Amino acid sequence: MVSHAQSHRLTSGGLIDRSAPLTFRFDGKTFAGFQGDTLASALIANGVKLVGRSFKYHRPRGILTAGSEEPNALVELRTGARREPNTKATTAELYDGLEAASQNRWPSLRHDLMAVNQLFSPIFVAGFYYKTFMWPAKFWEAVYEPAIRRAAGLGRSAGVADPDHYDKAWAHCDVLIAGSGPAGLAAALAAGRSGARVILCEEDFALGGRLLADGGTIDGMPAAEWISRTLAELASLPDVRIMTRTTLFGVYDGGTYGAIERVNDHLPSPPEHQVRQRLWRIVAKRSIVAAGAIERPIVFAGNDTPGVMMASAMRTYIARYAATPAKRIALFTNNEDGWRTVEAALGAGLQIAAVVDARPDVSAAHRALAAKAGFAVLNGFVSGVDGGKDGVRKISVALAGGARAEVEADGLAVSGGWNPAVGLTSYHRGRPKWQDDISAFVPDCAPPGTVAAGAANGAFGRGACLRQGFAAGAAAAQSAGHSGSAGTPPVADDEAFSLTPLWHVAGKGKAFVDYQHDVTAADIELAQREGFESVEHLKRYTTLGMATDQGKTSNVAGLAIMAALSGKSIPETGTTIYRPPYVPVAIGAFAGHHRDENFHATRLTPSHHWAAEQGAVFVDTGLWKRAQWYPRAGEKDWLETVIREVKAVRSGVGFCDVSTLGKIDVHGPDAGAFLDRVYINIFSNLAVGKARYGLMLREDGLVYDDGTTSRLAEDHYFLTTTTAKAGPVMQHLEFCRQVLFPQFDVQLTSVSDQWAQFSIAGPMTRDLLREIVDPAEDLSNEGFPFMGARQVALRGGIRARLFRISFSGEMAFEISVPARYGDALVRNLMIAGKQFGATPYGTEALGVMRIEKGHVAGPELNGTTTAADLGLGKMMSTKKDFVGRVMAGREALVAPDRQVVVGIKPTDRARRLRSGAHVIPKGEIPGSANDQGYVTSVCFSPTLDQWIGLALVERGRERIGEIVRAHDPLRGEDYDVELCNPVFYDPDGGRQRG
Repeated sequence: MVSHAQSHRLTSGGLIDRSAPLTFRFDGKTFAGFQGDTLASALIANGVKLVGRSFKYHRPRGILTAGSEEPNALVELRTGARREPNTKATTAELYDGLEAASQNRWPSLRHDLMAVNQLFSPIFVAGFYYKTFMWPAKFWEAVYEPAIRRAAGLGRSAGVADPDHYDKAWAHCDVLIAGSGPAGLAAALAAGRSGARVILCEEDFALGGRLLADGGTIDGMPAAEWISRTLAELASLPDVRIMTRTTLFGVYDGGTYGAIERVNDHLPSPPEHQVRQRLWRIVAKRSIVAAGAIERPIVFAGNDTPGVMMASAMRTYIARYAATPAKRIALFTNNEDGWRTVEAALGAGLQIAAVVDARPDVSAAHRALAAKAGFAVLNGFVSGVDGGKDGVRKISVALAGGARAEVEADGLAVSGGWNPAVGLTSYHRGRPKWQDDISAFVPDCAPPGTVAAGAANGAFGRGACLRQGFAAGAAAAQSAGHSGSAGTPPVADDEAFSLTPLWHVAGKGKAFVDYQHDVTAADIELAQREGFESVEHLKRYTTLGMATDQGKTSNVAGLAIMAALSGKSIPETGTTIYRPPYVPVAIGAFAGHHRDENFHATRLTPSHHWAAEQGAVFVDTGLWKRAQWYPRAGEKDWLETVIREVKAVRSGVGFCDVSTLGKIDVHGPDAGAFLDRVYINIFSNLAVGKARYGLMLREDGLVYDDGTTSRLAEDHYFLTTTTAKAGPVMQHLEFCRQVLFPQFDVQLTSVSDQWAQFSIAGPMTRDLLREIVDPAEDLSNEGFPFMGARQVALRGGIRARLFRISFSGEMAFEISVPARYGDALVRNLMIAGKQFGATPYGTEALGVMRIEKGHVAGPELNGTTTAADLGLGKMMSTKKDFVGRVMAGREALVAPDRQVVVGIKPTDRARRLRSGAHVIPKGEIPGSANDQGYVTSVCFSPTLDQWIGLALVERGRERIGEIVRAHDPLRGEDYDVELCNPVFYDPDGGRQRG
């Protein structure tokens, strides 16, 4: 059931679609609205005044504005996985079934127990967080920090994965326009008629800017009709693009602009295959900021009471949304524009209680209007507001002659003048300049190619906005190389505008400058007394302008108050640095599709689809998806699967896809000499048809990568790298070839994707190979010895490369076929190997067998180890130079107490060994002083029937057999382990050579 029947909705008027009624919920209550409403206008139409609580004091707050500058009406929108905190009710389009909730309150909005903070306001002053929570010191972690973290933040995130998708896109144009008010539309007309490519961005879902609420006459026709005709003409121009629901939020180098398009935020959820938001990078030759101006509040006691609203916002709700924020309205203004709200309210049949005008002279026309409508015009200031969570009741007025008056009203419209929206023109560390006649900052030193027009440039008259916008559009098109005729500019009269600057009215009670962060005039006074007069210090000490609205309604008033306190002018006081984004942008939009599985490109091994058919569990290794293990029915966990796979290889035969290894062809007469320079060992004397293990160093002498290199011909070597270093090693080799050793006649080609490669291991490897290799090929120990490498023919005539290489400790071959045959090869291996019990195994079993055999891998090649640390120091040739040779001899890298690779196993065979555990001497207290190394790799060894591992331990090779402690503070474990030979399995190597 609907809780309210739109008690504050006018019976006619507005731009809403009364034929499209909608229902929505706010804090569990159901309300009604119409298509064309925002959440804020619908709440106002239903008589809702209390919409939130302030951040620090939890004071009741109502809607203040009608745009993206709103500091008060922040709500949680949607529920479940789509719940989004800190959504401005003033920009959230109403849709049927919308679910919204107030935030920063407990247990409810009306009865917020955290409002008790108001009693502690003498403590919660500016900079209180610098002065409190200092004593006692032990309370910080136990009491203060947890309490602060619970209180910090606004709203609640969903806490689960976002189900929606986001997109990123590029666009290019000659002229980019921000804003679709009179200046923006006129600029688009001029630039579009001139033949320029134009993009116009408008954050609203409707085009027209202030014309939608203020109306008026342009070219002799009502503003609404002029908007319609203008949009029709723009639509007919082939190179003009209009993007609604799109906010320009940043200006970047090279004429690049950031924009966020809320593609489907106006729907409960995006339609299938559509994104919720899209982040645009727009490259423009010229840009025109026609983003209008923001009406500024006046600081006085009680100015945050629900029902106190900006005058322009009040007439927007009345004229555009046919919603009445109040029935009996008072106006507090210091300028001519505020009276337009009076005219709009009277036109809607509302009552004006009084107008409080700070200017000494009010025009005769306005006084005549007051006399006709029967309300008082008071020359003075609003000094206080009597009201509460249900709205305004009474207004206190300090009259110019010193007397006081009270005005009964249920709403107060406030107009303190207008601030041009200078944000976009002040990026690139630009600073705006002060303009006295409007008492506001206007653009100056805008980013290259950017100009402001209309209200954004300090021109508040409708005619001036049209003239400036049209001239800016024509000039931008011409400077972009388009000389077509822009035609005749639209014409309108300029409204009268006069202003008497007024920033702060002294009075009893809290007078708020920054509504969202609860920064008061008293806070600014305190900051000045304590020496924080610099605007940057003021900002950080008081948090003025640091909320989600970035001080759009508060900064200038705060600067003006500080200027008065410090005896300076406002321009002398200056402004803070402007930084993007102009409005909050969801992190999901910055990420776009690059999240979850789409975070980066996914590379599939040649056997991937076959492995998926076998039920393989995959693991991400860089960009690759590799089979981690192949579970079978009845196996209770991954460990049982891996144990089976290892045993199958050790006792029979298994195969594993190792196509992810980097593969590089090295060609040329100097190929061998070149490899001698990049490896620590010699390759120029490698016989054709043989392979050799090699190790590369970085220039600083530390190990870079390892792998095998095979010589396939006198001038042709085939080099493999680790999976992780496939790309970096190719870059390194090219650097060496082109920069370090350009004298060598050698060419490098990355062929990682050209070959599908499988490791076949186990005592029955030859039996399986003979089923797929041409019978004429000699696979005997004599015909194909250990570390042999040559091209062979497969049954069916396909040529393959065969390498007798083993990292498992078993007799093993690696077979390479062109990648297009990889899937066929793995299927044939399974068919041919069925009689031998051939078992596919994954990376986990591969890791187990390499640890059992003592082979180093990524955890040991970690960028901190030397060849000697890995037990490979004897490989370093003394007969040649190579990359890293000199630096490897540095004192610290040859120190006798370096951490070196050793084997490690728990003394209790039932104990599980953990990677990352620290090695501590027996009897010593764990700590950095006694830390002698750590465990790098662990596995459960089915061969030894216990957990084993490799570790980097100080003087490890001298301490074989010593009992030390493995200390794991992360898991709270501490146990005895034995340092041992890193080769746990077949230390003589007989099995891999057999």
